[in-house]
Amino acid sequence: MESEAKAMRKIKWGVMGTAFICERSTFPGMLQAENCEMYAIAGRSMEKAEQFKEKYGFEKAYGSYEELLTDPEIEAVYIPLPNTMHYEWTIKALKSGKHVLCEKPLAPTEAQAKEMFAAAEENHVYLMEAFAYQHSPYLTAIREEIKNGTIGDIRYMESAYITSDYNQNNIRMRRDTLGGCTYDLGVYNTSLILRTLAEEPTEIRAIASFSEEKIDKLTSVIMEYGDGKKAAFSCGMVLATDLDRHIDRFEIQGTKGSIKGTGFEFNGDGELSYTVTMFDGKEEVKTVSVPQNYRLEVEQLGRCVAGEETPAVTKEFSLANARIIDSILKEIGY
Repeated sequence: MESEAKAMRKIKWGVMGTAFICERSTFPGMLQAENCEMYAIAGRSMEKAEQFKEKYGFEKAYGSYEELLTDPEIEAVYIPLPNTMHYEWTIKALKSGKHVLCEKPLAPTEAQAKEMFAAAEENHVYLMEAFAYQHSPYLTAIREEIKNGTIGDIRYMESAYITSDYNQNNIRMRRDTLGGCTYDLGVYNTSLILRTLAEEPTEIRAIASFSEEKIDKLTSVIMEYGDGKKAAFSCGMVLATDLDRHIDRFEIQGTKGSIKGTGFEFNGDGELSYTVTMFDGKEEVKTVSVPQNYRLEVEQLGRCVAGEETPAVTKEFSLANARIIDSILKEIGY
């Protein structure tokens, strides 16, 4: 009974920012999370913070991020700030003794990500990159198929994540906020491939189409591995402007068959499916029930704070993914 009570302890969360992803995805997940208390919200203005406090039931509102970090009641913070602000505010939060869930990409470079993890270790707190879909049982099922040899040895994997274009005021479209499709979308492709293949590529080649604002709008990547297998992906923000259109795709080819995401979307929940096609003609559609992904990541870090687990999205995984992104950005001349 004692361990059960400990598992259900609610972690007091502070949220640094009022970004769109909060209302669309993270707050619904936090409201569902059994071990989460939405304790404090900070915005660039007190007015905006108060609006979110009333709407979502936070106990406290702060007009600056600094004030939130001085609150001794807060155990964990969620950082959904623009990419250029992740490093600064994650470091400050960690040095304030807060556990941190920071949106992807964790940092613009692997070097900065290393410094962030070092700060977490020095202050004896956890840092986890917010790849919500990485907590999905759907990905666990795909990985189990690979580990069990269902389709034999992997020879090729491909993925795509293409979304609508955005108006020029969107931070995704600005160079000064490190916008572009590789930082915003390509990190999903690279992390999906990294999770599935469980190794880093030995060679990366990439090409991109850039906007007048000097951000990549469409990027295609080829990755090669030591045993000869290959992976490829495309990411882009090129579909009809501001219409919330997207293409989410992956396929894995092995020596015995293939796995294709036939009912799949990044960060999707509900009933998601994939199709296993064997080269002897057998085909099976498998369905996985997936809870809200953001709920899963909030609950998981909460269990870490309670001393029950360690981050599912590990330091090693985030650094490996950052190295891949570094190589892609160098290849395309970002």
